[in-house]
Amino acid sequence: MVNPSYEPLYVAYLVYFNRDRDYFECHEALEELWLKLDRDPVYKGLLQVAVGLYHFRNGNYRGGHMMLDSAVHRLEHAPPHALGINLAKLVNEARAYARQLAEFVGAGVEHRGHQPLIYRDLTIEIVEPGLRQAVKDASSSIPANIPQQRGPRRGEKHAQRQQALEASIRRRQAAGGFSPGTKDAT
Repeated sequence: MVNPSYEPLYVAYLVYFNRDRDYFECHEALEELWLKLDRDPVYKGLLQVAVGLYHFRNGNYRGGHMMLDSAVHRLEHAPPHALGINLAKLVNEARAYARQLAEFVGAGVEHRGHQPLIYRDLTIEIVEPGLRQAVKDASSSIPANIPQQRGPRRGEKHAQRQQALEASIRRRQAAGGFSPGTKDAT
């Protein structure tokens, strides 16, 4: 059971990011929350990190650079441990990737063959114990997305997440501590 103080879509984002390295699903999960929370710039930055890694891994270096660079600008002024994660570490890693991609994209085609880009997945360090437990608990109930999607398409997982989000909102409304138009404290 996921701790009700953590948004289920945020917890799902962390599961997909750290466990599955499925950056497409990260985007799908967190975009819904970002829209629900009035387009909060920190969530937008986290979305862009996932999209940037998705592009980088799939060889779209220009798109990867643009997303990671934009993510850094959105996240660099947030508190270092915002949302229960080591955001400062993630920003530094995203910044390093954005620089690497900018150099590669800016280099002439003749130089690209000599200096291959090295891709590695990132891990979001969860610093808040309650969030770490929520992610651990949710991991057993979120099926791994294998094989990962390689292109945009919404399907059954999207519908299931939407139903879970709506059920969560109804539970919080019944408890008197949440309304869809307000931001959650996470």
